[in-house]
Amino acid sequence: MAKYLAQIIVMGAQVVGRAFARALRQEYAASQEAARARGRAGKESAAASSITGMTLQEAQQILNISTLTPEEIQKNYEHLFKANDKSVGGSFYLQSKVVRAKERLDEELSIQNQDKQTKPPQDQQSTT
Repeated sequence: MAKYLAQIIVMGAQVVGRAFARALRQEYAASQEAARARGRAGKESAAASSITGMTLQEAQQILNISTLTPEEIQKNYEHLFKANDKSVGGSFYLQSKVVRAKERLDEELSIQNQDKQTKPPQDQQSTT
């Protein structure tokens, strides 16, 4: 009886181990593919996220922005900065989050602009 129980436990551990190893290989392959797809701009964006301590998605949520346009960023920034001013009963913490979010989005815009300047237009890419 104990022998069969031990065999069941060993086989179960092997099955779980194989499934875990397969999942790790798939996750690693997916992350490598995503890194290749992102290219240089993705690496710079990831670096900006680690430097500022805020992801692009978090910054967009804070400023309530769906598309990265300088006008929309500035408009929402000014509104939220004034609304969270300490003199009108706002929170300094929230105001600083708004400032950091704007800095992160401005950094992302500059990364995108640099990427556009270094990439040739689509019609030139197909001819070369």
